[in-house]
Amino acid sequence: MDSSTTAYCRRLEQALGGAEKLADVTGCCAQERLTGNQIAKIFHTMPEEYARTERISLVSSFAASLFLGDYAAIDYSDGSGMNLLDIWTRSWSPDCLQACAPGLEERIGLPVASYSALGAVSSYMVDRYGFSADCKVIAFTGDNPASLAGLRLDRGELVLSLGTSDTVFTWLDHPRPNADGVNVWVNPLDVDAFLGLLVWKNGSLAREKVRNACSGGSWDTFISQLQSTPPGNGGNMGFYFYEREITPSIVGVHRFDSQDEPVSSFSAETEVRALVEGQMLARAAHTTNLGGVLGTACLACLLGLVITLLVVTMLCWS
Repeated sequence: MDSSTTAYCRRLEQALGGAEKLADVTGCCAQERLTGNQIAKIFHTMPEEYARTERISLVSSFAASLFLGDYAAIDYSDGSGMNLLDIWTRSWSPDCLQACAPGLEERIGLPVASYSALGAVSSYMVDRYGFSADCKVIAFTGDNPASLAGLRLDRGELVLSLGTSDTVFTWLDHPRPNADGVNVWVNPLDVDAFLGLLVWKNGSLAREKVRNACSGGSWDTFISQLQSTPPGNGGNMGFYFYEREITPSIVGVHRFDSQDEPVSSFSAETEVRALVEGQMLARAAHTTNLGGVLGTACLACLLGLVITLLVVTMLCWS
């Protein structure tokens, strides 16, 4: 995970009047991986290359461009994850654009609704691959908005994605953006609704690191160790932030025994369950920041369900 743009994040927040003010506009505080801050880094460290740049695309809009045969517009939903879009007006924030780089709006173009028809497929795609000339290209979007649409997520439902970064997202009608790691994006299915998203950098890479250290690199062993320890881990808890985390902003490995005293290490079996339970408790607890869609009574149920699903998933991987 690229964390080289911290200085540009702080500059963007300062330009908007602070992290909370930026979150009020763009749906989240400044984050290193987001496109606006990456662009700011390029502008300041490679000004000649930036000056020669005609167009800046997201991966989603670039992929659409290949089918369109022309520059494709960035959609509202994926564009919300750039620290540049005003999520309320669904237009680029002039203050954010100015804080990141000059001439940025002309390089990224005007955003459009995620379900917009951008035009007909290119003649190349017709001639080379046999597409119908009447085929229309609809705006492409990002993985999380596409997951919300593809899973037909309804109000009150949550999705937990376990990946390089772990994410939790849900449909929101009345979001409360804040600077505590919550991301609020324009909903890909309804421009008057929103997608609430939480992201954790220390997802599968943290699980793999503990697997390699405690389980000899074997998921089978990892699962056996997890199943050999009781829920609650005898009161032992661990928090594993090998990279500076987003939610919350913290780094380091922190272990606590059943007396809530810091300890330097656990047995291999205890370490495995401490990692999994600590991660899943964090996912459940912070999900309440998405707008109270999850009651506290559901947290224990979610934790047990997720651990079961995690075991099944790892069995499939192995």
